[in-house]
Amino acid sequence: MKAMEIKLYYILALVVLVINLSSYGICQTKEDLGKGASFIFGDSLVDAGNNNYLQTLSRANIPPNGIDFKASGGNPTGRYTNGRTIGDIIGEGLGQPHYAMPFLSPNTTGRTILSGVNYASGGGGIMNATGRIFVNRLSMDIQVDYFNITRKQIDKLLGPSKAKDYLKRKSIFSVTIGSNDFLNNYLLPVISVGARISQSPDAFVDDMLNHLRGQLTRLYQLDARKFVIGNVGPLGCIPYQKTINQLDENECVELPNKLALQYNARLKDLVQELNENLPGATFVHANVYDLVMELIINYAKYGFTTSSKACCGNGGQFAGIIPCGPTSSMCSDRNKHVFWDPYHPSEAANLIVAKQLLDGDTKYISPMNLRKLRDL
Repeated sequence: MKAMEIKLYYILALVVLVINLSSYGICQTKEDLGKGASFIFGDSLVDAGNNNYLQTLSRANIPPNGIDFKASGGNPTGRYTNGRTIGDIIGEGLGQPHYAMPFLSPNTTGRTILSGVNYASGGGGIMNATGRIFVNRLSMDIQVDYFNITRKQIDKLLGPSKAKDYLKRKSIFSVTIGSNDFLNNYLLPVISVGARISQSPDAFVDDMLNHLRGQLTRLYQLDARKFVIGNVGPLGCIPYQKTINQLDENECVELPNKLALQYNARLKDLVQELNENLPGATFVHANVYDLVMELIINYAKYGFTTSSKACCGNGGQFAGIIPCGPTSSMCSDRNKHVFWDPYHPSEAANLIVAKQLLDGDTKYISPMNLRKLRDL
């Protein structure tokens, strides 16, 4: 009997030891670390649910959003699309074991963060004033602040030396931001009129790029080394813009596209500047504008039936005024629409964009694609 008690004691002691070691991250396997991590920054194009935890007017955790997201059984997760975001698909393509979890989720703790964390927020922008119409959102400055918290947690999990190496060699930092700085700041009807009178487009773009330079430099100082920076898409071609401006199917609004192109040209210069001035860093430029414009113009070639009408929405010729929600009309052929709602691409469109970023040539992703960036 005593021998049995001793045996049980040792088994119990072993279990307690394993639990304690796990809590300090010592039991991380090589497999866990070998897949690397995705740290995702940006706006609603890549938000995986951070806004669910904010008191905000910008939310996507209502049906039918997420209807094709298999991991949730078709339930809404806070993603602003019918399925996976570009960030989700790229993470899968790079072999990461699970999707980068929203930073604000209570489940984003412990070893989970070693696959990456998503800081993106619907309505967020480079400028802190961007998206104030939604009341709450995470600006890029706040997102970098939150990564600083994660950075300290990784130190505790792996130890400072291993953490530094893991971030520099095994982690990709993706930034998809800037659209809201135009749509929900500079171009916002009524609210932004004063700003537009006092600040030229050139000056506003200057401000954006100066802020972004500082934000990316902060990430570099926190040991980020592999970056992918997306430019701003063709804002004048989204169903919302086409609807409120009463355009024909093949037309786009000129001013938003002009501003996006102006910013994008300067962003490319910034990416080159950072590559030259931050030793050991690799900044990759994702040409989202041309990629999405290609889908919009040549939609039939990619198996779509429309690139003008939102699959889920209400109002006007292109269902582009009222965001997607339970009372919205929804198309039956979701894979045939470039746009899921008045603002955001469908999963089918996200798949095409993500594939080009993973494996494409320098027309859309330069100086290298994301698979090559991972293997650097």
